[in-house]
Amino acid sequence: MTRSAASAEPPYLRIVGEIRRRIAAGELAPGDRVPSTRGITQEFGVAMATATKVLTTLRQEGLVQALAGIGTVVAGPGPGARSSPPAVRAGQPARPVRQPRPARPSEGELTRERIVLAAIAIADAEGLQAASMRRVAAELGVAAMALYRHVPGKEALVVLMADEAAGRAELPEPGPSGWRDRLEQGTRLQWEMYRRHPWLAQVMSTTRPPLVPNAMAVVEWSMRALDHLDPADMIHVAVTMVNYARGTAVNLEAEAEAEHATGITSQQYLDANDAAMQAIVASGRFPMYSSLAGRHDLEINLDTIFEFGLRRMLDGIEVFVTR
Repeated sequence: MTRSAASAEPPYLRIVGEIRRRIAAGELAPGDRVPSTRGITQEFGVAMATATKVLTTLRQEGLVQALAGIGTVVAGPGPGARSSPPAVRAGQPARPVRQPRPARPSEGELTRERIVLAAIAIADAEGLQAASMRRVAAELGVAAMALYRHVPGKEALVVLMADEAAGRAELPEPGPSGWRDRLEQGTRLQWEMYRRHPWLAQVMSTTRPPLVPNAMAVVEWSMRALDHLDPADMIHVAVTMVNYARGTAVNLEAEAEAEHATGITSQQYLDANDAAMQAIVASGRFPMYSSLAGRHDLEINLDTIFEFGLRRMLDGIEVFVTR
């Protein structure tokens, strides 16, 4: 191949070739996660659309598959696995190997559950924006219009995704009898949902809540030991705790997006701005910040913020309940 021909190769095909090489060399074994669209854009410096085309091509070749709650992984060996193309002899021009297109599921095989699980897998790995109807259809190997026979559109799909994600929370029965322990455990269950599915905080809302029965069940379970309160007070306590967990969790997806856009973690960001921060606090205007200088034992992240705030929220509600 001439230099001009090589340079004319579409960028997505070069990236596909690199990931295909890693799989063939064993650098990526069956079950290993392959780079997400975010990872591809960061590693290879391409647009999100190009990264999406890379993963779509790899799926069409049967090399990768999407797993709900995990992301896109190297496909394992199986009846449908393709064998590697024969080695090319020295001096013999390489011939493109025509790969058969993966069999599309029939209308009877395509279900709402399969659509929802595929969308969750995409959103978990690459963010909610990536889980478009077209992308989900490509993941399942069907035409985009086939999805609309089971789901009216993206908005309805997102609500179904949220309900499925919330339904994975295990509500222990009978659960704690004391209201504080029960409310704490229920709020932790919500935080764990957001931790597993960072996109979920974007979907839930305090002012315009989507109709998500499984999320309502978690709140109902949490409030069972406070049913002696006036109903108006009861719902305000419930919404306050829901809003606290979600309000903290909205930073999860935002941080993932910021890391993707800049290529640096939150800790690397803080380290890079440490000198500038020290110059600000040296003015003497910020004694609280100055007192933290040299405190290497201090750790502040979303988990520590959630833990501290949860205890203070419960302390305040305890005053309200017992006054």
